[in-house]
Amino acid sequence: MNHPIYKVRSVKIIAPHTLQVGFDDGTEQTIDFRPVLAGELYGPLMALPVFNQVQIDPEVHTLVWPNGADFDPATLHDWPQHANALAACAREWASQPA
Repeated sequence: MNHPIYKVRSVKIIAPHTLQVGFDDGTEQTIDFRPVLAGELYGPLMALPVFNQVQIDPEVHTLVWPNGADFDPATLHDWPQHANALAACAREWASQPA
């Protein structure tokens, strides 16, 4: 299976838990991450002081957070196509005992 490789080139916090993400192909996505912030890895990002520490990893060119959370750049690029499935996963993660 062949799919495009994207690199995140810019990120801007535009609202709580919402980022504007720019890619190397000139496109942008505005992503509200709240529906997917659950579970052991992504749950800590509900705390705005943690979420707002988002950075672009200089080696893999994707969004990363200090707790190790990250997203595949292709997923970020095509967020509208993945958002519902990721939100469904997050609901399942949230229902799991700690």
